[in-house]
Amino acid sequence: MSEAGCSMGVMVRGAAGRPGVRAARRPELRLPPLEAFEGSGLEPDGDYDGLEFSGADLAGQDGAGARFMDCALRECALDETRLPRARLLDSVLDGVRGVGTDLAGATLRDVELTDARLGGTQLHGAALERVRVRGGKIDFLNLRAAVLKDVVFEGCVLVEPDFAGARLERVEFTDCTVKGVDLSGAVLKDVDLRQAASLEIARGVDRLSGAVISTAQLLDLAPSLAGELGITVEG
Repeated sequence: MSEAGCSMGVMVRGAAGRPGVRAARRPELRLPPLEAFEGSGLEPDGDYDGLEFSGADLAGQDGAGARFMDCALRECALDETRLPRARLLDSVLDGVRGVGTDLAGATLRDVELTDARLGGTQLHGAALERVRVRGGKIDFLNLRAAVLKDVVFEGCVLVEPDFAGARLERVEFTDCTVKGVDLSGAVLKDVDLRQAASLEIARGVDRLSGAVISTAQLLDLAPSLAGELGITVEG
């Protein structure tokens, strides 16, 4: 099968098929020379520019509304760190770890998140643009009602990510494992799922319109698609 469509608007491409989605734009980061962060902790509405947070314990701290520009957070602890409505711009997060990090309503633009170990991260209502998530594992990522544009998930493990009510445009899943994803009420446009190492949709299979999947993925999703379309399969 080189190309097929169904009433749900899902595009299926075989190996010889031409790409059916516009590629996501990657962040282009060129960090300037950084200064070591020497403060005692984060502050609400704080302004952090050109700083490197290396091995910092930011657990439980409150940086609501803070702005990070041209920053690097490396091997930092983010357990229960409060960063709602924060702005992370032209920044790198490398090897960060934590449970319950609150980034609700945050803005991430031109950001690379590498080898993260996170659980229960709150990004509902957030705006992500030109973001690359590479490696690591993120459990129970909450992206409900978020807007994702030019976002790449690459070589990572996502366990029960929640995209309910989110808008995804030019989003790619490459060599990553996606377990139990919730797409309820999501709107997809130019979303490329073909290269996902594993794809398991728990809810919202009817929201795949605007996505491109592989023939093998179509076969895996066939029971869920048949159920959504009210088709009874016997024999």
